[in-house]
Amino acid sequence: MFEKIIETNAPEETYEVGKQIGENVKAGEIYCLSGDLGVGKTYLSKGIAKGMGIEDEVNSPTFTIVCEYEGGKMPLYHFDVYRLSDSYEMDELGYEEYFFGEGICLVEWAEIVRDIIPDDATWITIEKDFSKGSDYRKITITKR
Repeated sequence: MFEKIIETNAPEETYEVGKQIGENVKAGEIYCLSGDLGVGKTYLSKGIAKGMGIEDEVNSPTFTIVCEYEGGKMPLYHFDVYRLSDSYEMDELGYEEYFFGEGICLVEWAEIVRDIIPDDATWITIEKDFSKGSDYRKITITKR
């Protein structure tokens, strides 16, 4: 098991962490993003997209569940499953084509659909600690 902890103190630093991840992604990888509302999951996602060479504006796909981005070194499939009640709703989206396709997947609120997440997915948890400042983030990256 691999675990890395990164601490950031500004949104731009969180974005840069994402950019570094995006520069090193490989086709077929799944990144599960976890953390409270407003913690920076989408900001990290924007950095990942930029690191992949995607120029489109990346936003949280809360109302569409998944957004597809092309134009980088490979497709990026950005899920936000916050509004799903369980993983059965992912079947309707044909999630397996995304999860096992040629691009990479980012899944915000992945804990909601944990039962369909492959064991080799990378989990990224972002946490706030107001005792260290309002912009402080602890980013824990875990891979089995």
